[in-house]
Amino acid sequence: MKRLMRRPWVQALLGWLLWVVLVITRRSVRWRHDNVACAAEALKDDAPCIVLFWHGRIPLALGIAQVWWVRNKLRCMISPSSDGEFIAQALSRARFPAIRMSSAKAGDKEKMRAAVAGMREAIGWVKGGGLLAITPDGPRGPNEVIAPGALQIARRAGAPIYLIGVAADPAWRLDTWDKVMFARPFGRGATAWDGPFHVPDDLDEASAQRLIAELSSRLSALTRRAEDLACRPSGET
Repeated sequence: MKRLMRRPWVQALLGWLLWVVLVITRRSVRWRHDNVACAAEALKDDAPCIVLFWHGRIPLALGIAQVWWVRNKLRCMISPSSDGEFIAQALSRARFPAIRMSSAKAGDKEKMRAAVAGMREAIGWVKGGGLLAITPDGPRGPNEVIAPGALQIARRAGAPIYLIGVAADPAWRLDTWDKVMFARPFGRGATAWDGPFHVPDDLDEASAQRLIAELSSRLSALTRRAEDLACRPSGET
């Protein structure tokens, strides 16, 4: 199965299918956005920033993208794995071309070099006034726990972090590690926003772990907020 997944025609087909899902979700779902005003500065072109939402909500990503499309410099961070390839192809169609990067195990020099190159590319992109969208618990989890890489990019680029919870109702949830959510057409969708958050330059290991725990908790709470909003009629808050 893994060998089949690596074939270019399979990746192209899966990327196209995910793109169709993304478009149908954006166009058929009635979206509402809670506290999007907190990101007013980040919605300006050439404002460096990092956006975090959970990996299991990638099929709902265009609900977020329709807000960010007012900007020109948009990219996302995607794993270089075979699973990441078709996701990267789909999101590139949505004006979010990918920076391919994931963590590397100690001793794997090739993957370590690729991870360092990806980190440098990401930092340079954000420093240059770009927006970088990251699913910080991907590609392997644990679910709804932010990996340190997103904070490292934010600290070294001197960029604010914005957290976005996203949900739809009715929706299908698959029994995957990230509990991936697919919106059913013609339902309701919601996003919930918070930020900006800044990573201190002098962040030590203990402080980094506390910040990871705090931001992970906040992002999960925003995701539950979005789920609650998606269940309500448009007039209710």
